[in-house]
Amino acid sequence: MCLAVFSAVATPARADILTTLLPWMRPRTYYDVDIQATPRDLRKLLETHLDIARFATRADVNEDQFEFLVTATPQQVRDLASTAGYFTPVVRTDVRMFDGRRHVRVSVDPGPRTTISSVKLVFRGPVLTEDPAQENTARFAFSLHDGDAFTQSGWDDAKYASLKALQARRYLGAKIVYSEARVDPLRHDAQLSVTFDSGPTFTLGKLDVSGPRRYPGYIIDNVNPLSPGEIYDLNRVAELQRQVQNTPYYASVAIDVDANTQKPLDTPVHVKVSEFPYNNFRGGVGYSTDTGAHVQGSYTYLNTFGAAWPFQVQGRLDQIQKFGQVQLSMPPGPRAWTNSLVASYTTTDVSDTNIYSARVGVQRTRTSQNIDYAYALMFYDDRLTQNVGPSSRAHALVPTWGWTRRNVDDPLFPRSGNIIRMEAGLALKNVGTEQSFLRAYMRGQQYLPIGHSDIMVFRAELGGVFTSGPSSGIPASLLFRAGGSNSVRGYSFQSIGNDQSGSILPTKYLVTGSAEYQHWFSHDWGGAVFFDVGTATDTWGEKEFDPGAGIGARWRSPVGPVNLDLAYGFRTHSVRPYLTLGIAF
Repeated sequence: MCLAVFSAVATPARADILTTLLPWMRPRTYYDVDIQATPRDLRKLLETHLDIARFATRADVNEDQFEFLVTATPQQVRDLASTAGYFTPVVRTDVRMFDGRRHVRVSVDPGPRTTISSVKLVFRGPVLTEDPAQENTARFAFSLHDGDAFTQSGWDDAKYASLKALQARRYLGAKIVYSEARVDPLRHDAQLSVTFDSGPTFTLGKLDVSGPRRYPGYIIDNVNPLSPGEIYDLNRVAELQRQVQNTPYYASVAIDVDANTQKPLDTPVHVKVSEFPYNNFRGGVGYSTDTGAHVQGSYTYLNTFGAAWPFQVQGRLDQIQKFGQVQLSMPPGPRAWTNSLVASYTTTDVSDTNIYSARVGVQRTRTSQNIDYAYALMFYDDRLTQNVGPSSRAHALVPTWGWTRRNVDDPLFPRSGNIIRMEAGLALKNVGTEQSFLRAYMRGQQYLPIGHSDIMVFRAELGGVFTSGPSSGIPASLLFRAGGSNSVRGYSFQSIGNDQSGSILPTKYLVTGSAEYQHWFSHDWGGAVFFDVGTATDTWGEKEFDPGAGIGARWRSPVGPVNLDLAYGFRTHSVRPYLTLGIAF
């Protein structure tokens, strides 16, 4: 029996990035290399890292150097193949001349792949008595199991995934004190063993902030969710980073916690920030199938009154809507609550209906790790113009409450979890309002993973304005219409509502729903089939649901999810394309 203790090897140099581009853009080679090996991942590994392949683009390789590269190839193949779990490869090299050009063939029979016969994880330290659940979390994070193929990268990833899981809560100073992969090349067997030492429980101390020059240091203290003496938790530290980053003052935030196991109690939390200048300009252009091409921009001054009050002017112009807003905010107060004065207007011209809405009011908002809160007192002054009859006008003073919860595994590309948004508002007649009403709105989206590659996405939307009077007494921007990429696909934007002589008027009630099945062919590309249905009506007894169905493509782009859909509206018998960027909300 032949035994070998397998240790880490250095990662080979990366391949030239040009080799991933189109064939006619690849660099010139001075000899040909043909690597014959299965499976595909082994062949790609050899093509990327073998010196004989990497140096084919070098014009300065002389005959002696070329012979050395050929001679070194079998040993390099064995070293590289062992990192993929093949410890007994048979390698043959053949060099021939074709039309005056050297051709190197490397044939590799990898032999059986080594598999794991046993995994032994040992934990020691306070974790055994203080927090057994954290030990279990670290065990579950170890991704290799009996019967799995052994690879160097998989072995390294599994060890450090368990270590990071152990360090994520309480045991910041946890470490690996022993690890061994005992490989028997003749039996193609690997036995894994790792010992972790949790070290002591860490608690958090006061913030040590560096970097602020323009803006008061109390801003970071006010948004800090951590309490001195609480047990270290990576998620809580990440929440601090998000809270600081959510303020308008800081361009970047870096947080570091001392991992000194000799001083685990009240360990300092180092926060380093870089600040935005007082004046900020932003702008952009884009396109949406719902609203067409658009241009938008904003200007922010972050030191109004010399007291770090942000003042912002922003606007957006597209083919359907015009939007402008002025906002003056106070710096975040205790527990990150922010008070603001807001004035805005929106003009929407769609479905032969023009709605102008002016708003002014105050609001109080707070953003936490998973939940956003908003309270506001807003005065609405709306004017609606339609095809037939004079314009109508309505105004209302509405105190509102808003709540949004995000509970997903990935905020940008979710596979499981849900997002829920709820709003409620109340207006009383003769208190700045023409008629009393109660407005409620809810939207939810649920993600359900199916196997490794598929996802089921459900969406539901409910809205209602409850009043004894007609909808004409309610500001039109508080009413509802349906249709479009994030509503009922197969119908144009806000084309489902109360049809009055061709004008689609907003209504008191809204119901939409969607079911979508996504299959991902690769990490970045997928396809989808979906069914949407919805209605917007003033009278439930006369409601008529409008269904739509279609297919789509999904792309996990560097800036977020991109959806391209083609939907058929059963009522209109029309096919419409949709292009959207980002999740629904």
